[in-house]
Amino acid sequence: MPRPVKCRKVCCLPENNEFYPSGGSGGIVTLTVDEYETIRLIDKENFSQEKCSWFMQVSRPTVQQIYNSARRKLAEALVTGAVIRIDGGDYKLCDGKEKQCGCGGCRRHRLCDK
Repeated sequence: MPRPVKCRKVCCLPENNEFYPSGGSGGIVTLTVDEYETIRLIDKENFSQEKCSWFMQVSRPTVQQIYNSARRKLAEALVTGAVIRIDGGDYKLCDGKEKQCGCGGCRRHRLCDK
């Protein structure tokens, strides 16, 4: 029997959850919220996989699997001209009150509450 999936901590939901290519007709690629968060942390915020795993409260190999899945989906969407939709996944939204929370006082988390 497989292990139950552990929820990944996410700072806040994305402001935009769909991205449309101009003139594209390659279908829809769905990126989960936890895949979006790994892309945001590793590629935009320049976190290492180890720091990202600490932040999301999962193991580093789990972050690597999520990140690889997200990159494959983004590559497929870019090559085929597909719509990118961000939806679903196994995650818990951060409330900013946890001791181990890496975003409790950060500007991004405060803006998400508004």
